[in-house]
Amino acid sequence: MSEEAKWYVVHTYSGYENKVKEDLEKTVENRGLQDLILEVKYPTEEVTEIKDSKRRTIQRKVFPGYVMVKMFMNDQTWYVVRNTRGVTGFVGPGSKPIPLTDEEVTAMGVERIPIELDITVGESVRVVQGPLENFIGRVQALSPENQKIKLVVSMFGRDTPVELDYIQVQKL
Repeated sequence: MSEEAKWYVVHTYSGYENKVKEDLEKTVENRGLQDLILEVKYPTEEVTEIKDSKRRTIQRKVFPGYVMVKMFMNDQTWYVVRNTRGVTGFVGPGSKPIPLTDEEVTAMGVERIPIELDITVGESVRVVQGPLENFIGRVQALSPENQKIKLVVSMFGRDTPVELDYIQVQKL
């Protein structure tokens, strides 16, 4: 067994993501595998939809047909996940599951790794990612709970407020 649990991607029948998640969680509980299979999720995002001139917010699956499982890979956990109803297999070559890297986990929004910023309101920061890359901005507000930072960036002689993720900025 590896020293730390890894995230694996499981392919499911389309539309069965929630059912697979529930069945897998139930199986883990019934067999007492909570220390081997730690978490099951399928990433969703909030999307504002306008239908019949009414605005409403819905949860949309980011990766339809896939469920992410954080677990210690061994024969028992492989068998339990692979034989859950609705699962067609692990993502990886043949029958060998490949764990996600930490970068993939963060980029896919499966798990947010908290970032500590040594920045205070009023300081200047450089944007290191995105369309405003290399712009300098002044910090207006910090939001540690959702890892966002509000800046005022000077573009074309005008101050423009922007909201970015912590990973998109660095201290000057």
